[in-house]
Amino acid sequence: MNEQSTIRVIRVLLVDDEATLLEYLSKRLLRQGHTVKATFSGEDAIEVAKQEHFDVAVVDLKMPGIDGVETQKRLREIQPFLQCIVLTGHGSIESALESGHEEAFQYLLKPVDYDHLVAVIKEAYEKKMKLQEAKFQEQLEELHHHGMGARGMKQAIAELRKIYGFD
Repeated sequence: MNEQSTIRVIRVLLVDDEATLLEYLSKRLLRQGHTVKATFSGEDAIEVAKQEHFDVAVVDLKMPGIDGVETQKRLREIQPFLQCIVLTGHGSIESALESGHEEAFQYLLKPVDYDHLVAVIKEAYEKKMKLQEAKFQEQLEELHHHGMGARGMKQAIAELRKIYGFD
């Protein structure tokens, strides 16, 4: 088994109003085999998240329209296990703390080192998978505890897989 076959595809949502940065990050992540969707605003990101599941969102803090803090809040309402990495060229303790209140996985200043960002995306993905798996197991145990038959259990598992984006 080669190293490439053990790498998991991470579904990444990029949210930034800087086209050059989005293009650069998208190309690099796609080249590594990840699924990438780039959006230029928080509003666009929210609409996309209603249609597709993502593992990690990389969100710019300062954008026209709704800012990064509000964007990550709304993204997590849609996809509770989504891990958000906040990027900003306008770093401050206040904005970092505000992002932290929305449970940002990590807060990074621009210009961001690409290799470091990829490492953080992988860490965020691992955290998402652990949280999601724990919740999935908890819900499976609850279904089992209620004594569902095999057919009902199979249908419930299929529905849970859909909800958690495993399909």
